[in-house]
Amino acid sequence: MKKKLLFLSIIATTFCSAQDISKKKIEKWTADYSPKAIQNLREFLSIPNNGLDSIQIQNNLSWSKSALKDLGFAVKEITTQGVPVLLAEKNIAPNLPTVLFYLQIDGQPVDPSQWDQENPYRAVLKIKNEEGEWEHVDWTEKKWDKDSYIFARSASDSKGPAMALISAFQILKDKSIALKYNSKILLDFQEEVGSPTLPQMVANNKDLLKADYLFIMDGARHLSNKPTLTFGARGIATATWRVFGPKVPLHSGQYGNYAPNPVFEAAKVIGQLKDATGKVTLEGFYEGVKISSKDQAFLNAIEENEIVTNKRLGISKRDAIGNGYQESLQYPSLNIRGIKAAWVGTQVRTIIPSELIVEIDMRLVPESDGKTLMESLKKRIQEEGYYLIDSLPTDQQRALHPKLANFTYKLGSKPFRTPMDGPIATLLSTAMKKVFGDEFILMRTTGGSQPIAPFISTLDIPAVSIRIPNPDNNIHSPNENIRIGNYLEGIMTCLSILNTSVEGS
Repeated sequence: MKKKLLFLSIIATTFCSAQDISKKKIEKWTADYSPKAIQNLREFLSIPNNGLDSIQIQNNLSWSKSALKDLGFAVKEITTQGVPVLLAEKNIAPNLPTVLFYLQIDGQPVDPSQWDQENPYRAVLKIKNEEGEWEHVDWTEKKWDKDSYIFARSASDSKGPAMALISAFQILKDKSIALKYNSKILLDFQEEVGSPTLPQMVANNKDLLKADYLFIMDGARHLSNKPTLTFGARGIATATWRVFGPKVPLHSGQYGNYAPNPVFEAAKVIGQLKDATGKVTLEGFYEGVKISSKDQAFLNAIEENEIVTNKRLGISKRDAIGNGYQESLQYPSLNIRGIKAAWVGTQVRTIIPSELIVEIDMRLVPESDGKTLMESLKKRIQEEGYYLIDSLPTDQQRALHPKLANFTYKLGSKPFRTPMDGPIATLLSTAMKKVFGDEFILMRTTGGSQPIAPFISTLDIPAVSIRIPNPDNNIHSPNENIRIGNYLEGIMTCLSILNTSVEGS
């Protein structure tokens, strides 16, 4: 069987050349293909992609399957606990190494009323005018350039990066350029909800997913917008703290000064979770985090200006975690990601809220344990006098306990970290140098989370994230976008990576 596969691969490669592509060709081929690449991205973005909607998952899976089949990939749906992923495979020769690409296809839910366009799934083209304000550009006028932006849900996170890779495969196919290694592509349709079935899927399909390296097509570039490789990601854990007040919302005139408002006591707890410098006050929160001199050198190699960064973010000072932005990413973080109590805006009313809901997230590093940190937060809430219950309070519980609450948490993606000086770093740095010279950045970790740990622990392969989108891309928020220059540079990046030999090939 192996001889037959080798024979077939030899026949296939006689119609393709495994030549090294120059930077000049990479730039020209990308420019020539750019109208098609942009049109394909617009088409892909038009498919709604909420990972909790099974119909939307299927629609995106069908589109992806068709696109990858057209590129000559063998495709296979793998379903775990009712949730599908798509695996595409292109084998060049059995003696060549294999790279597994991870693509996120789903996006965050949308509230169309908060977007500056009619439909978040109908891509809009914009440019900034001399006053720095966004102006719409008609697609038919074809006035876009590298500093034009495409606005749509998942433009950056992460259909843009996915289409950059697919476009690179298409260009190589059109130019009859053979790949330098075997390729597998895994498409995940539930990343934004934590990819809950992914660990089991990986464990059940180790042979199908077997590879030498894992390349992750996800995440934004460094704040400088230079092409970026990131060698790790923080994990995530989330919690919901529901604080109970009176049985029903009460009139603030009739019951103010008599019925306690649950917001005041909860606000005291929230305010004490961090000290005046921004450090989390939970016991042992930063325990075990150490940065070696070698890793410190990688962090120091990234030039950053705190004044410029603060101005861009619109803040006067930063939290005092680590010595600057890069070091801050090496530690776990605690965030209040949402608070709800009664009504605001045009719906505001003079009442004492019946409950307060606080949504919390923690970003985790390999040295931290999500369960331990969440239990520490739970303990803090209890120490502040809250009696925790599992459901709505009974009349008896309301009579006995002045502070009633419910606290639940969920552990999501685990953190991972890949050495920054191994073979995978050499391969990707070589590919980046070809296109960008020394104008690219190596980051030890990203602040966000990716469901990659199951691949590393189960398949025992190193992973690196290839970052394409602009840092000002509004991911997870209204008006998400991708700069066209970043998208095209992403295609160039993928072309160079696909044309760079893997160690052993």
